[in-house]
Formats: sequence, structure tokens, C-alpha cells
Amino acid sequence: METSRERYRAQVRAEIKRHAWEQLATTGVSALSLNAIAKHVGMSGPALYRYFPSRDDLITDLVRDAYRSLADAVQVAGSVTEVAYAIREWALADPQRYLFVYGTPIPGYHAPGDTTEISDEIMAVLLRAYATEPDGGRAFRRAVTFWTRVHGVLSLELAGHFAGMGFDPALLFAAEVDGLLR
Repeated sequence: METSRERYRAQVRAEIKRHAWEQLATTGVSALSLNAIAKHVGMSGPALYRYFPSRDDLITDLVRDAYRSLADAVQVAGSVTEVAYAIREWALADPQRYLFVYGTPIPGYHAPGDTTEISDEIMAVLLRAYATEPDGGRAFRRAVTFWTRVHGVLSLELAGHFAGMGFDPALLFAAEVDGLLR
């Protein structure tokens, strides 16, 4: 049974992460400031280090949370098409979260190996979906191709590279998904 101290600690950590996500959305990852987050939470910078010993520890928790959120979103998908649209819906709901894990690498940050275990869950859903498709024997190659094309289109869309081109990114996404199923 969780003690009141453990519950309080979990609440403070969640509040710190909420403010970190807000800061990432407004200033980007390169400007992530533990002191600014601590100020928003109502504590000193050094006090925040009792909850996250370093900036990298906070980033790792945010990476895990983002991957967990996406893994949970795709778990209910049964088909390749459903996986694609679950990823897109998740990405459009919070573009900064998507770009945080699939965008430009964070200078000086190296994610621990266990963060990829959660990401592997997403690929496992995709592999299962492709295994049920005709020619499921090439599931891995098809899943990796799917992964790169879906994320390519989403990354370009969310970074604003389609702005002013005169087409609907949703239609391009749908065409890519259709092409991947052929």
C-alpha cells in the first residue's frame, strides 16, 4: 500500500512533468530549464533535484511517458490502417510530444536502453497487424517500410513543411497508407 509520502512524491513528480511538457510546447527542448519548472511548481531549483536528479532524468521520464502514451493508443488497433491512423491521431493531438520523441535528437542526451522497450511494443502491434495481411511472411520488412513512410509524412506535416503547398496533408497521409497496403 502506498504511503501518503509516496502519493505526495508522485503528485509532485507529475506536476513537474506537466510543467516540463508546457515548457517544451512553448520554448522547445533546447530551452528546457529545471529552474524555470521549479519556479512554476513553487520550489527552488535544488529542491526539484530531489524528484529528478538531473535534466536527463526528467527527459527520460518524459520520453517514457510519450512512448507509453503512443503504445497505449496503438494497442487497440487491429489492422495496419488502424495503426497508421492511431499514430496520426496521437501525433496531431499533441505535436510537441510527437516531435519530442521523433524529431531532432536532444543534444547531449542519450536515452537509456529500456526506453526502446516501450517503443518496441508499438512495432510489435504493427508486426502483428502485418502478419494477418496477405504475404505476412515479409511482415518485418513491410512494417519497417510502413514505419518510415508514416513517420516521414507526419514529421513533415507537424514541422509545417507542407504549409503553403496547396494540398491537404490528411489526403497525402491517406494516399501513403493506401500505397503501403498494396
